Amino acid sequence: MRRKDRQIEDKNEIESILQKADVCRIAMCDGNIPYIVPMNYGYSDGCIYLHCAKEGRKLDVIAANNNVCFEVDIDHELVVPQDASHCTMKYRSVIGRGKAFIVESAQEKVKALNLLMEHYTGRSGYEFPEKMLDVTGVIKIQIEEMTGKKLGY
Repeated sequence: MRRKDRQIEDKNEIESILQKADVCRIAMCDGNIPYIVPMNYGYSDGCIYLHCAKEGRKLDVIAANNNVCFEVDIDHELVVPQDASHCTMKYRSVIGRGKAFIVESAQEKVKALNLLMEHYTGRSGYEFPEKMLDVTGVIKIQIEEMTGKKLGY
């Protein structure tokens, strides 16, 4: 990281950002073309879980190359001093990379979908009908590396 003074080294602070963000951007490489998608997600135990349709470009790209990058950010605040040349943005963010896998097991899908529900509602323990699980895709990103960065916090 170029700006070491902005680096977040505390793993708990990095995980706190992952728990608070609303959107996770997933970047993939479709051949030699970058492809990025903002998604809802859940995070637990070094993995990000995403739900999706059971077919589509994301799944095709992951099947060809499961290396992904992700980004989340929170606490944005524009800081505008009298001199506009010194404008800045306060923020906290996490960027990481890992391997994406399609979740096949119904048990792991239920776990992942409960993580997503808990992320957005604060509650878990939902039950999902088998018919719904059959038509719902779940992507699991096993995080290999992530770093945090902040300014103004």
